[in-house]
Amino acid sequence: MERSRRGRRFALGLLFGLWVTCCVAQTTPPNRVSPAPSPSPRAPQLRVRLAGYPRKHNEGRIELFHKGEWGTVCDDDFSIANAHVLCRQLGFVEATGWTHSAKYGKGQGKIWLDNVLCNGGERSIDSCKSRGWGNSDCTHDEDAGVVCKDERIPGFVDSNVIDAQVDENKLEEVRLRPVVATAKKKLPVTEGVVEVKYKDGWAQICDLGWTIKNTRVVCGMLGFPHERKVNKSFYRLYLERQKNHFHIHSVACTGTEVHLAACPMEFSKPNATSSCSGGLPAVVSCMPGPLFMQNSGLKKKLKISSNVRLKGGARPGEGRVEVLKDNEWGTVCDDRWNLLSASVVCRELGFGSAKEALTGARMGQGMGPIYMNEVKCVGQEKSIWNCPFKNITSENCQHMEDAAVRCNVPYMGLENSIRITGGRTRYEGRVEVLSSDSNGTQSWGLICGESWTTKEAMVACRQLGLGYANQGLQETWYWDSSNVTEMVMSGVKCVGNEMSLSQCQHHRAVSCQKAAAKFAAGVICSETASDLVLNASLVQQTVYIEDRPLHMLYCAAEEDCLSKSAAKANWPYGHRRLLRFSSQIHNIGRADFKPKAGRHSWVWHACHGHYHSMDIFTHYDLLNANGTKVAEGHKASFCLEDTDCQEGVSKRYECANFGDQGITVGCWDLYRHDIDCQWIDITDVKPGNYIMQIVINPNCEVAESDFTNNAMKCNCKYDGHRIWFHNCHIGDAFSEEAERLFEKYPGQLNNKIS
Repeated sequence: MERSRRGRRFALGLLFGLWVTCCVAQTTPPNRVSPAPSPSPRAPQLRVRLAGYPRKHNEGRIELFHKGEWGTVCDDDFSIANAHVLCRQLGFVEATGWTHSAKYGKGQGKIWLDNVLCNGGERSIDSCKSRGWGNSDCTHDEDAGVVCKDERIPGFVDSNVIDAQVDENKLEEVRLRPVVATAKKKLPVTEGVVEVKYKDGWAQICDLGWTIKNTRVVCGMLGFPHERKVNKSFYRLYLERQKNHFHIHSVACTGTEVHLAACPMEFSKPNATSSCSGGLPAVVSCMPGPLFMQNSGLKKKLKISSNVRLKGGARPGEGRVEVLKDNEWGTVCDDRWNLLSASVVCRELGFGSAKEALTGARMGQGMGPIYMNEVKCVGQEKSIWNCPFKNITSENCQHMEDAAVRCNVPYMGLENSIRITGGRTRYEGRVEVLSSDSNGTQSWGLICGESWTTKEAMVACRQLGLGYANQGLQETWYWDSSNVTEMVMSGVKCVGNEMSLSQCQHHRAVSCQKAAAKFAAGVICSETASDLVLNASLVQQTVYIEDRPLHMLYCAAEEDCLSKSAAKANWPYGHRRLLRFSSQIHNIGRADFKPKAGRHSWVWHACHGHYHSMDIFTHYDLLNANGTKVAEGHKASFCLEDTDCQEGVSKRYECANFGDQGITVGCWDLYRHDIDCQWIDITDVKPGNYIMQIVINPNCEVAESDFTNNAMKCNCKYDGHRIWFHNCHIGDAFSEEAERLFEKYPGQLNNKIS
């Protein structure tokens, strides 16, 4: 059976963020105040990193940190001598090459240096001749990159480190230490003494001059969106009796920094007696977002934004940024997308400041409109909608440039109560959970595999911090068994968005028909997953009615593509009335969509002459106003393949001659309206107003990063002779209010959801 193809193509340009931030010049943050005057004060070291795609640790786009902002280097006059200097700053012995014209993707923000001329022996790129910082006539299409020899400088710490004091002042790990013993047991820790990792222990920060802006930065980097006032009297009595070691003084954050290390500060003098004359250790109190709050009463009061959301992420606090406008969700273009704007999004959604501002559709592509471009938040805004931005057109941005974020989230310790064993890699194995008996004794136990599905596996992989679920396994007899044999959990049923298995429904008393360890639940996790989405507008454009003679429907009847009343028809005389339309299914995720079953178990259908790789690939349902199904269709996944792809993406799946079946990332599978079974049999349907519903991968047999966009709905009006579809949309494309209106007024052509 021939499948129609179209050749529409557009640019992919998928960028990944490779943040190989070099410790090279991470000796002191750029705004840091020198600890003490000296005869020859030294300027902060220049920080250098590699970014862009392809993902390699020794090559990429060059980015420099200057005046608190990362920027790029123009390729004008660039040379191998420049590359040698930069590679040594990054800790490699030399350069093997350099690149021009943004080979690793276009950067963002400033172009810091242009017309750089090094002789090759300089210790830092800022010692070379150039037009000066920020003086450039280039665009990011000219960003330079380097390829370094994959050999590290022996004992490399920083090519410009003079003494150990500078290295000691690296500020990487920050924590809150509760002063009340019982508080340690409750996670997340939201209040306590601010401590920084120092040598082999922890040190305090002097609170003289400490401001609420400093507190905001600390809370943000620990995963909390808001700060609270502290009862200093409560802490004073305790802290005055302690022997405190102060490492940092005079912190002066603006409140928009994403890490304490980016704030100006002074460090204690080396080997000096710790002192904070008249002060105490800094104490902060943070307000967690609703997702991490224990108090259910406060949860209701704390409302997160209803017009911003994250989609496609594997873990809490990460995903593609989507914003709501005129009751329809759309995406944000990644031009000038940075940590300040990303942090505004993170905080308004109940997380801390941003850990990463991701570009190039790193969390998959959206399908709706693109609303914002060149977002320029200063970091204090309460919503991304309060930030300056440009409206955009399809000419200057496409979904391959969708912006995404990874937010700081509070430490919950959820990964400590789950583990996987017996697998070939750390991403797979039999699931074991920590349980307590009546005496409080903890031990590891298994989960009954009987009701275990992809959705439960998604939660387990999320709790383990291992990304998405590739498969949820009900039998694990083929994996090496640990000493754990007892079933401690059964009947697990998850929605799929829970943070841990304990938040899912499960039986209090363990009930498992196959209680042997070989029938325990298992998972295969993955850092990437597919994501199928239907082209809703194409369904709306191609719908029509056909009265098809019965003598042309023998194969369709064999594949159960007609309604039950067809069995009573006077074959081969008469006809069936078919509601027909085209179906174009895109894979907008980050992994190819492949059938769960291997080709050894595909079913051959001789009548149509093809293999079915999935029993049910799509459901087609016609519903009345109260949601009752009045007609249905279903489609097995025959000839699941790449009909066409975005520009720059090659087809990988073609089912002819028993070939591989699947849908590549950036490609789509088109079932034309004139293919058998691409319909609903509406012979018995009376005229009226209905809702058309299509669901891809309805049984969640194949893992996806997002199942909420697998359904598509249309308002439908049928007058007995003709049929109209309108308001066709993906299930999560409208606001909740618009969706309620859609359900309330099916078939109303003049009903505008806006």
